Order: sequence, then C-alpha cells, then structure tokens
Amino acid sequence: MKLKYFLLTVMILAILGCGKATPPKNIVAQVNDYQISLEEFELNFLQSPYASRNDLFEARKDYLESLINQKLIIQDAQKRNVDKQKEFLSSIEHFWEQSLLTIYLGMKTKEISGSVHVPQEAIRKLYDQMVKDGLTTKTYEELYPQISWQAAKDIESRKLNDWTGELRKTADVKINANLLKDGK
Repeated sequence: MKLKYFLLTVMILAILGCGKATPPKNIVAQVNDYQISLEEFELNFLQSPYASRNDLFEARKDYLESLINQKLIIQDAQKRNVDKQKEFLSSIEHFWEQSLLTIYLGMKTKEISGSVHVPQEAIRKLYDQMVKDGLTTKTYEELYPQISWQAAKDIESRKLNDWTGELRKTADVKINANLLKDGK
C-alpha cells in the first residue's frame, strides 16, 4: 500500500513539475496549462511509428495532433480522479514490477552469459548422443553452432535457477497452501 502512495506522489510531482518549470524556449503546442516543448516532441516523435512515414512534415503534424489528443485525454482523466482510483494504482504497480523484473533479469542474464563457457568435450558428447539416438545425420561441424548455443543456454538457465534458489534460501517465504485449494 505504501508503494501505491509513493508512486502516486511521484506521479503528481512529475505532472506538476512538467508544466510549472521555467518555460522552454521552443513550445510546439500548449494544451491547457501543459506545454509541449520541441525537445519533448522530437524525442517522442522519433520513437513513434509516425517517424517512419515518407512525408515527414505530414507525419509530424499528424503525430502532434495525436499527442495533443493524448494530453487532453490524460487531463480529463485527472479531472475525474481516475489517476487516484485503485485500478489505476494497481496497474501502475504491476507495470513497475514487470519493468523492474525485465530489466534486472536482463542484467543478470547478461552477467551470467558472460561467464558461461561450454567445453569442446561437452559439445562433442552432446553431438555423439544425438547421433546415437538417431536425432541427426548432419556432421559435427554442421551442428556445432547450434549445439554450442543450446548448451550455453542450458547452462545459463541452470545458473539462473541456482541464483533464484539462493535468493529463496536467504528469504523468509511463507506459503498458505490451504488458500490455494478453494481459491478464497
């Protein structure tokens, strides 16, 4: 619950801070009290599908119209206190958690993959087992890249599982399995 209030406070400060700072020199548009600077417009435009269109001037005009509509909808939602509703705050919390998981798991995977080395003997052993099991008729040289890649991914997966296992060992986890039976 504290996280929800923290996120709400951060959002309110960010929203209030956006329109009250010293005005930027190049204002592309103003939507009520909110100013869209050229810098903000350019950053968002370049990340949008509009940037890949052939007629750049028309694309920029269309994107600006879309951005203005977005700001109007956001302002209307804020007037109606949608940004304070439990459903919205829950959505923000879920997004925050998923983003943190994605970024941190990516960092951890990169860290682990940098330390993975698959010995040639292990690759040869995997290949020999595939031939023995009748899974391939290709040569060792043909399959080497795929076997090497798969073996590295398997090691990475085991290391990630070991890491999460260590996290669980050092954590205080309590499970009430009785609640799982009835779904209550």
